[in-house]
Amino acid sequence: MVQHQLRGHLKILDDCSFQVTRFDMLAGSSDVVFWGADSLVFSNITGGFPISDYHLNQTTYKNASFSVQLLPNLNWSQINVLSVWDRTTTSDFGHVTFPVNGSNQLNGSDQSLAPTMFDNCKNLSDNYRVRWSLNVEENWIEIGLEAATRMMDYMGFGWASPNRTTELMSGADVAVAGITDEGKPFVDDFYITSYSECKLNAKDGSALGVCPDVVYENSENGHEVNNTRLIYGHRRDGVSFVRYRKPLKSPDEKYDLPVNPTEKMTVIWAIGLMNPPDSIRPYFMPQNHGGPRNVRYGHLVLNVSESVNDCLGPLDADDKEDQDLIIADSTVPLVVTTGEALHYPNPPSPTKVLYINKKEAPVLRVERGVPVKFSVQAGHNVSFYITSDNLGGNATTRNASETIYAGGPEAQGVYASPHELIWAPDRNTPDQVYYQSLYQQKMGWRVQVVDGGLSDMYNNSVFLDDQQVTFFWTLSKDSISIAARGVKKSGYLAIGFGSGMVNSYAYVGWIDSIGQGRVDSYWIDGKDVSNLHPTNENLTHVRCRSENGIITFEFTRPLKPSCSHNDRPECKNIVDPTTPLRVIWAMGAKWADEHLSERNMHSVTSQRPVRVLLMRGSSEAEQDLRPVLAVHGFMMFLSWGILLPGGILAARYLKHVKGDGWYQIHVYLQYSGLAITLLALLFAVAELRGFFVSSLHVKFGIATIFLACVQPANAYFRPKKPSNGEEPSSNRILWEYIHVIVGRGAIVVGIAALFTGMKHLGERYGGENVHGLSLALMIWFLIGALMVIYLEYRERQRRRERLLGRGNWVLGDLEEDDSVDLLSPNRAPGHKGSQNSGLMEVQLEPLSR
Repeated sequence: MVQHQLRGHLKILDDCSFQVTRFDMLAGSSDVVFWGADSLVFSNITGGFPISDYHLNQTTYKNASFSVQLLPNLNWSQINVLSVWDRTTTSDFGHVTFPVNGSNQLNGSDQSLAPTMFDNCKNLSDNYRVRWSLNVEENWIEIGLEAATRMMDYMGFGWASPNRTTELMSGADVAVAGITDEGKPFVDDFYITSYSECKLNAKDGSALGVCPDVVYENSENGHEVNNTRLIYGHRRDGVSFVRYRKPLKSPDEKYDLPVNPTEKMTVIWAIGLMNPPDSIRPYFMPQNHGGPRNVRYGHLVLNVSESVNDCLGPLDADDKEDQDLIIADSTVPLVVTTGEALHYPNPPSPTKVLYINKKEAPVLRVERGVPVKFSVQAGHNVSFYITSDNLGGNATTRNASETIYAGGPEAQGVYASPHELIWAPDRNTPDQVYYQSLYQQKMGWRVQVVDGGLSDMYNNSVFLDDQQVTFFWTLSKDSISIAARGVKKSGYLAIGFGSGMVNSYAYVGWIDSIGQGRVDSYWIDGKDVSNLHPTNENLTHVRCRSENGIITFEFTRPLKPSCSHNDRPECKNIVDPTTPLRVIWAMGAKWADEHLSERNMHSVTSQRPVRVLLMRGSSEAEQDLRPVLAVHGFMMFLSWGILLPGGILAARYLKHVKGDGWYQIHVYLQYSGLAITLLALLFAVAELRGFFVSSLHVKFGIATIFLACVQPANAYFRPKKPSNGEEPSSNRILWEYIHVIVGRGAIVVGIAALFTGMKHLGERYGGENVHGLSLALMIWFLIGALMVIYLEYRERQRRRERLLGRGNWVLGDLEEDDSVDLLSPNRAPGHKGSQNSGLMEVQLEPLSR
């Protein structure tokens, strides 16, 4: 026996089969097989091979018998060790070793017995057994005490005095056995003189109570009279086992009672706490058993020569962990050292293993979302790491795959200079991982990763409508992890992305008929069951559980689904972190993955959606428009729908007006529009708590503001305007083209930003108001376009009239200079002068009438 309370008899039947009888074993994993190896050396047994197709999967065997066939290409000469092997954990449950020459085994001549095997077994209580084998000729009885109890508990068993019918403990000869906290077995011969713990008289050194034989004898002549001899002991799976030998007729007639193997005799037994040795009493001393009769103590009549076997099946302890459990605390570091493997729980194992907080290879329990701090002091040849591989030792060297969650080559240190390692398991960390050494296999053991509070596991949480459902989420680069938990009992819980049930994407968490939690996704395009369409979303790390009827489910999904065929509904289910996510919920009594009916539909729902601001970690109730964003939109419309286009129209169509009024209007409108634009930008950034370049509206807006800011800089560097009659320079002509093109381009991009802004607003808030505003904006710019067409027509008419009228003038030309300086007021007087000089021209007429 190594693990799982495995015991039994094995007999080789022939060259290709063997038989197992009286077989006990606690259930293992889903991949337990009969395993062959060359030897018990770590590298040999882990590199062994399955020898048959027989599987021992997830079944507890109770006194079972069965035959097993070897695989066709195997024979006994290839097998020196036959093991019951768990391939999932690379663990040996128990084994038989064969001689180097296996030919003798074919005749079934080997009769060697494991120390856990006896001829007889008797249940003393549900958790306590006595086993024994008798040899009358050699005057001994070997007894095995076996109990599913705590490590530092004692197991007491012995014979009552044949002269007593009451108070059977007094005068009884018992053995007290157990397992020390170092995992070592012990057994001592005791004699009971009274119903009390052992007490020593300080005056004369006499002893009274439940005391070792040697204590009584030492009080008289100093001779030892302990006639029990320890044969073997271990602790496995929460069960303590000690085997010892006792003479049937002891030479110590004073403190030992003779055992008549052919007569019925009364035996007494007990289990309870024991006091460890100290400087005054160098023995393990039992305390009062402190429990009910037939559970913690009792007696029965037994004839040891009669064949008895009423122990059907292995003892199954409530707590099967032989080693300590350490629960990580975020405020206290875990000290990692190395030490001797005393009772390592997961053999085969090396001789040196990892200790955490001075405990040998304990199970470590951590919570998701709670950081764990390790102080690594295991030496420079031991690099500590957290891995998915149960062997450790760098799985890539075995051509195996593993996921490393923390640590690595740098995580090594000594007591004088420890290495600090911080690991924060998240909601995607598996339920079980391992702490190991990077350079040696199987030095560590299991890490249980349990769910902490959802608030620890997720960065953000909000209440949905009516505070009936809590919504949790954590954003990463390309995905979002989501959890939902109800506050009342229900058969299922659902959340949906959308402003209502119709046209929403729903996620339903429920427990199916076999008790397994599930999360299903749907597209809903109506209010009938037939409008509920299952989708094939890429959900990972899915969990769903029901605690006292309250449903909690979790999943991770990509922000943007990866679809090869974009016609599927789920391909449009894109989560934009910069856009509020409208979330609704529903609960009901029952859900099914098929044959849904109206009764499966919700019994209670949210009244309105809640907009979850994923980047900010907050939420807001659904309303028509956020005031700040409404102000942002109005200011942008004022700038790019009125002021800036008005400034351009002034420069284009008011030059014929006397003076520089067109110029003043142009400058004031442009600077006012730019100032309002920048102020509106600040409003939006403040409201959204950041500047996110993800949507088309933001990209258009950035381009618009950039072009608008280029214009003042462009005007500052304008070349000098040519004098009357002087040809403009190439730089002046280039500047005029750039100024006009950039200005008009800014207006075009600005109008695009306004329309995409309305579209973005509709995506964020939905509702009919946004559609109405978009229509009004479209009509406004249509009216503006018609007005521009009319003004352009009038401008061309005016110029045509000037050109036709030019033939009546001999001197001067009143046609406007299209290359005017648009930004400098200093050019106005010159321009006015040129007009006055034009008015001084005279017209020559023919003299003949």
